[in-house]
Amino acid sequence: MIDAVVPVVVLAVLIAGAIALFGLDALDGPVQAALVLCCMVAALIGMKNGHRWSAVQEAGQRSLASISSAVFILLAVGALIATWSMAGTIPTLVSYGIQVLSPTWYYAATAIICGVVAMSIGSSWTTAGTIGVGLTGIAVVLGVSPAITAGAVISGAYLGDKLSPLSETTVLSAQLVKIDLYEHIKRQAWTSLPAFGIALAVFLVLGLVHVGDRSATADADVDLRALDQIFNIGPLTLLPLVLLVFLSVRRAPASLSIAGSALFAGLLALVLQPDIVRDFAGDRGPVRTQVEAIWRAIATGFSIDSGNADVDQLLSRGGMAGMLLTLWLIIGAVTFGTLLEELGLTAPLIDPLVRSARTTGRLFLAVFATAFGLNIVAGDQYLALVLPGRVFRAEFARRGLAPSNLSRLVSDCGTVTSPLVPWNSCGAFMSAALGVSTLLYLPFCVFCIASPVLSLLYGFTGFKVERVPAGQDEPVS
Repeated sequence: MIDAVVPVVVLAVLIAGAIALFGLDALDGPVQAALVLCCMVAALIGMKNGHRWSAVQEAGQRSLASISSAVFILLAVGALIATWSMAGTIPTLVSYGIQVLSPTWYYAATAIICGVVAMSIGSSWTTAGTIGVGLTGIAVVLGVSPAITAGAVISGAYLGDKLSPLSETTVLSAQLVKIDLYEHIKRQAWTSLPAFGIALAVFLVLGLVHVGDRSATADADVDLRALDQIFNIGPLTLLPLVLLVFLSVRRAPASLSIAGSALFAGLLALVLQPDIVRDFAGDRGPVRTQVEAIWRAIATGFSIDSGNADVDQLLSRGGMAGMLLTLWLIIGAVTFGTLLEELGLTAPLIDPLVRSARTTGRLFLAVFATAFGLNIVAGDQYLALVLPGRVFRAEFARRGLAPSNLSRLVSDCGTVTSPLVPWNSCGAFMSAALGVSTLLYLPFCVFCIASPVLSLLYGFTGFKVERVPAGQDEPVS
């Protein structure tokens, strides 16, 4: 138990120290360094307990292999943000959004839009990294809160992710406890839809009482005219978005879909925004200018000096290089979590929770503590899904609880709480993609907070808790 507690205590002390010393800048390197030091602590404890250094290395290698797809998605999103800005895709989304969306109901509309998109394509990351970027950009121009908007984006994105049969986390949750995918989605709806209803109500109230500066409408008109004067705004600039949706619906790998849309946007910029491309890369001859513009945007991001500070701040971002701090954070967090699991340092922490859960409500609370705790300690939503599903499956069966209860619970407590942790892979991604610190948007991720609360409430009250008689696989109707 002492061996298991020491790395967690070191993590808590170092993370708290980084935040106390550096504030919101802690994620610009100090937290990443803290996580690497925690990995060293876990490795030393493992070696003290008889594990060879080669076993520690192999565990680290497996952790990196587990996040390879996330790494390429993150890099592709960085490239996409830059080329979509250069091609006028994001400016067009902002321009159209300003004309259609009102500050009063902007947050609720954001959550609904992201929910529909995520349900269609089955990816919260892709939704936040594309539509979410445009919606947070519109928030800046409209004078509404980017932090609340980011919370609405994440709330909608995770609703769609949970209820989409195309989502890999939804499929994994069902497979872990061996139930039908659509049965799992149907059970999830009992917590997801009420939680989203609560989120919409909160966002509507926030829209009424937190619309920002009342001069925002006039400022939005000025910025809208600036966008129209700088970029060629029109439906053709939305073709990269159309391509992304098409590839996602056809189930192309997420990283390839996003990278393909990013490259297509770069090529489209050469045709639709030649002046922007020339100003960005410099006039070095037609061919070299075009190649350099696309290459530089993908590598280090797009920048513009239009004379309008709001427009420049909105569009000067992106690039693969801009995601490197986030990748450092994810690598450190996931490696730490993998070392804890493979060196046997998680079981002593989880076993007492299982033994002390004498009622159904306490059992649900133990699953929540395990899943959310792993999101904090291990920094990866997949570990927060897989380990509780594996550890508690036999206990749910022993107590006559249908496996659909567990699949819903690990989804509500593992998947949706992952973006609430700054050093979790999901929290790091959302912060990097949306340009809003995790600690700032956290209070407004209403759906991600309400889902586990409702799951726990169901566990303690018995509402929608399905039971299975001995020798029967299906729940009692």
